[in-house]
Amino acid sequence: MYLNYFGLTDNPFSIAPNPDYLYMSPRHKEALAHLTFGLRESGGFVMLTGEVGTGKTTVSRKLLQQLPDHTQVAMILNPTLSAIELLATVCDELGIECDPDKASLKYFTDRILAKLADNHHAGFNTVLMIDEAQHLLPEVLEQLRLLTNLETNREKLLKVVLIGQPELQQLLKRPELRQLSQRITARYHLLPLNAGEVSAYVAHRLNVAQGDINLFSKATLKAIHRITAGIPRVINLLCDRALMLSYTKHHAVVKKPIFLAAAKQILGDDVVGQRLRHQHTLWLGLTFVSAMLVGYMLGAWYV
Repeated sequence: MYLNYFGLTDNPFSIAPNPDYLYMSPRHKEALAHLTFGLRESGGFVMLTGEVGTGKTTVSRKLLQQLPDHTQVAMILNPTLSAIELLATVCDELGIECDPDKASLKYFTDRILAKLADNHHAGFNTVLMIDEAQHLLPEVLEQLRLLTNLETNREKLLKVVLIGQPELQQLLKRPELRQLSQRITARYHLLPLNAGEVSAYVAHRLNVAQGDINLFSKATLKAIHRITAGIPRVINLLCDRALMLSYTKHHAVVKKPIFLAAAKQILGDDVVGQRLRHQHTLWLGLTFVSAMLVGYMLGAWYV
């Protein structure tokens, strides 16, 4: 609704995973480099963790784009499965024909291992990518480890990418999963965007939609980082609502009060108030420390 008003050709802050709006911050690039390196190593697992909305899917999609052409990928988006259900899903993803009357852990495992061997002889790599991996049961993770036992003298025939929230890190610290944890050749925890990256993120998405960063005042850009804590998904939701509110009030620029109003509509008054108070408390603390340092230096000079 507000696109024509602001001269935009598309919605710059849609939460749909449109690759045209992919923004790889320095943090995302570093995460991608870690995962890419890990997949080239001989180990069986690489791991990416991060809070909800930090861009793990962005990194995983970019990783898929960079995999060699001779790679077969099995993607599991819903890992809340038993061990036998997971193996059956892997078979489906790899195009392995199975007899449902013979369904068992051994049957599915044998079929998958045969497929891995066939792919290797045909010059294909096989990658299993699991999203929301923090929901995997320990016994399912152990079954995955067993799948990676098939190897040549140089490498594993199955590489597994685990993507999940920080709880995945805690899960892998369990004693019964120590063997799997030791096989992780690369792990990266994706942090939220910092203040400079938030501005660059907003500018990038606006530029793709033929817009300009000047649609948001400097005070608003600072507020975006403060209120969203640098989470890209939250940035999209709040900026989209702020543009809508600015359009309804016929403002040419998204000003800070409008953005805060949008934030309260999405996050609630209590969350926005808490984050503003936290920033105010931090500012007072820094002011107090600065005053103490100045007083100490003046006192030392006087003595």
